[in-house]
Amino acid sequence: MNFALILFLLLVLTFVAWLADRFVFAPRRARAAAAAVAEFERTGAPALRAAGGEAAVSDQRESLRAARSKQPLWLEYTAGLFPVILVVFALRSFVAEPFKIPSESMLPTLVVGDLILVNKFAYGVRLPLAHTKVLEVGQPQRGDVMVFRFPQDPSVDYIKRVIGLPGDKISYENKRLSINGQPVALTPAGEFEDRRRLTFYPQYSEKIGENVHKILTELEKPSDIQPVVRFPYFDQCRYDERGVSCTVPPGHYFMMGDNRENSLDSRFWGFVPDENIVGKAFFIWMNFGDLGRIGRFQ
Repeated sequence: MNFALILFLLLVLTFVAWLADRFVFAPRRARAAAAAVAEFERTGAPALRAAGGEAAVSDQRESLRAARSKQPLWLEYTAGLFPVILVVFALRSFVAEPFKIPSESMLPTLVVGDLILVNKFAYGVRLPLAHTKVLEVGQPQRGDVMVFRFPQDPSVDYIKRVIGLPGDKISYENKRLSINGQPVALTPAGEFEDRRRLTFYPQYSEKIGENVHKILTELEKPSDIQPVVRFPYFDQCRYDERGVSCTVPPGHYFMMGDNRENSLDSRFWGFVPDENIVGKAFFIWMNFGDLGRIGRFQ
């Protein structure tokens, strides 16, 4: 059971409790409070007024009303939480959703432990859980970092970079990327320090669309790309000893990780359908091991 479903069930539960409290329990408590105050006015108020004055009577009246109107604990933690859960659900479903980077497939752009925010409306407003797009806002662009539900197991979220749009011809042969017949230039950009392994990897600057970013690849090593599953539109791809070449089908996207030698992506398992899109990743809001990583990324 994923978190979105759990949050939705909590929303339904607290909403039912909120309705019950508003239309059943709250009026019942109000009547009980009014009866308690009336009984006090009849039996206790005269003596208290004579001993302590009108202020003492007013204080006692308010104390009785508050005691009889107070929500029981089970309603405080159900109906009382409904507005909070509603706001969280709405923000998470339609504005931004947090994710944690679990693997090294997006090095050097994203590292293990980065906590990122994903824009949920950049590519259209979708219904929670159903993932049906109800409002067109924008489309993925080449070079975007995108979170999507893994086509082979939609319960798992993946994050990769958009390389190919519908209709594009993508070639990754001999460690070189081409889009629609145009080679994507690689510019040496020093070395990337992998602090987890205490080693360095060659790093390159790459421009895809309007996005300039860095990638890791080892150009001197042989290319070994083979499909791990016969995916939908498999016939749109050609595999040989040089690598892979694919034509992206309508309504689908070709995704790759920035850590080219250590990313299981569209080269191996195929295309991402539009209905699997979650949103556009754009901001690192925390990394407890390196606070300097907080900020926007490309």
